[in-house]
Parts: sequence; structure tokens; C-alpha cells
Amino acid sequence: MAFYTIEKRVTTKGEIRYRVTVGVKEGGVYIHRERKTFQRKPLAATWGAQRVAEIESEGFAKKTPGITLRGLILRYMADGTITNGQSKKSSLNTIMHSSLGDLLLSDLTMNRYIEYARLRRQTVKPSTLGTELSYLKTVLDVALPFYDIQTLPTELDAAKIYLTRKNIIAPSDKRTRRPTREEFDLLHQELTRAFNDSRMGIRYHDAFEFAVFSCMRRGEICRITWEDVDFNNRSVIVRDRKDPRKKLGNHMIVPLLGRAWDLLEAQPKISKYIFPYKPGTISEAFRRARDKLKIPDIRLHDMRREAASRLFEYGFSVEEVAQVTGHKNLKTLWTVYREIHPESLHDRFAELQKRNNSDQ
Repeated sequence: MAFYTIEKRVTTKGEIRYRVTVGVKEGGVYIHRERKTFQRKPLAATWGAQRVAEIESEGFAKKTPGITLRGLILRYMADGTITNGQSKKSSLNTIMHSSLGDLLLSDLTMNRYIEYARLRRQTVKPSTLGTELSYLKTVLDVALPFYDIQTLPTELDAAKIYLTRKNIIAPSDKRTRRPTREEFDLLHQELTRAFNDSRMGIRYHDAFEFAVFSCMRRGEICRITWEDVDFNNRSVIVRDRKDPRKKLGNHMIVPLLGRAWDLLEAQPKISKYIFPYKPGTISEAFRRARDKLKIPDIRLHDMRREAASRLFEYGFSVEEVAQVTGHKNLKTLWTVYREIHPESLHDRFAELQKRNNSDQ
């Protein structure tokens, strides 16, 4: 039996809002749920009562006839108001062209998701599969408020509980990999050679080194423009920085410390972009260099951890490092991006001892 509840909420601006939840439960578990927010409580109550009446008379899947999961994903990916990274695009593309993609939204049951996950698990790790399903959940969650398309996101929720229990999906393992000083030098030398051999004049080595000293993601590096540079304060504006709560407009002023600033100034002004390359081009050059050098288990994104860890080793506080990396969650920054090399602690201890002895 359908029902609705109204929750009074206060926005960050102190304004009162009323969120209506319309739901259907079986055995105490939601099999359907939808929400809408109103400025006035009477409007919220009217909408809730109307949706309950519609569900009772017509069922809650009435808005999905003829719409497949592939169709919904295509609409989502074509939405200009949504920013999707390469990983998300790749995952959704995989799901879209799988057996799930041909199914109507109303046919996407818990069993269908479990069947897909078991098959997919034969070729990918639990963490990869878990990430794919999380991306799919994002699409299902916005279908109603964005496109007025009813989905059954709770079916996927139930499937994920089962899949987690059976270890078919799992959170990503915490990466701790940092390049050694020798590996960094070898990679830089190989990317410099690739630049010298490149007919396109792509400064692979500078983009790689800038990633290490700026803490920026590859997409951010290739997106900054000369207009974004503040030469007086040695900083840049990084636009639309990644933030799970704010997809667009998350601009940050980021200081470029030491070598990062030198690298920026050394770039030729041949475009409005400082590094006028596609992010994938930089990644591919890095992979070629890594594979040629036979350096194991290292990724370009690991350079972001390398950059943050170096700042911690220099003695910067977590709040100061966050100003460079852009992290809003300091716990994530501290636990995921802080990986101190033992030799750096020895170097710092020796420096402190030397300073101590000179003071005596």
C-alpha cells in the first residue's frame, strides 16, 4: 500500500522547505520511493496525496513504458548540465551495451542486477564492479527529478546489499603507491625523449612534472588557461574542481608552489590553455613510458598522491595541503593521500639533529 510522509527541512540559507517521500513497502522494505521538495506544506501534502492515489490506481511504474536502461543512460550522458568524468562515461557505456541496457526500466529487478553482476564479475574486480553500479545508481536517482522518468532504484539498492555480502562487489582498495626517486627520474627522462621525438610538440614531460608538483588531476591540468593565472600571487583558478556535492561551478584559487610555478612560466603561449592537450593523450604517453621502463603498478593519478605526500613531508598542515589539492573532506586527504616515505623522515630527523647541535 502506498503512503507519503512530509519532512520539514532547513536549507543552508535558513529557509524552510518540506520534502515529501512517497513510498511502497513489502515486508518492511521499500520497493518504490520518490521524493519532491516544496516551499509550502499544503502543496507538499497535495502532491503526496495525489501520487499515492495515482500509485494505488495505476501502479508506480506507469511512467516507464517503452524506456530502456540504454535510453535513460543516453539521455543522462547527453545532458549538458551534468559533468561526467572518463571513468564514469566508460562504466555507463559498458552497462549500456550489456544485457541490462536492453531491458525496460520497469523490468530492472534485484534479480536482474544480481545476474548481471555475477556475469560481469568474471572479468573485473569487485571494486570495479562496485564502482560501475554506483555510477548506475546516480543515473537512476536523477531520472525522476531531472526527466520525470520513474525508475526502481531500491531494486538496485537491495541487489547491492546482497552482492556486498557475497563479496561480488567491494570498496576500492586503498592505494599507497608512490614512485621512488629513481622511478620518477626515469619516467621524466622517457617522457622528455617522447617530447623530443614528437612531431606535435606535446610537452609530456612538463605535464607529468606539473602533476607531481601541483596536485592537480590530468583534466584540471589540461583545462587551466592563461587568463586563470594570477602572476602577482603565483596562483591559478581551477574551474569545476571535482566535488561529489557540487558538479559545476566549484572553482578554486590554487597556489602554485615552487617548481609548479616555474613549469607554468616555462610553457609557450601557443593557445589559451597552458597545457593545450587532451587528458587522454597525457595518460597514454605516461602508460607507454611506464610499460617501456617496466615499472610495476603505477598510474598517472598516483602522482596526485605523490604531490600531496610531498607537501606533508615538507611540514604543511592538512588544511594547507587541502588548499592545494582541493579536498573538502580532510579525513579522505589524510587517510588516502598521505603516504610518507621512510627516507624523508630520516632526512628530516637528521636536519633537526643538525639544527639542534648548532644551537648548543
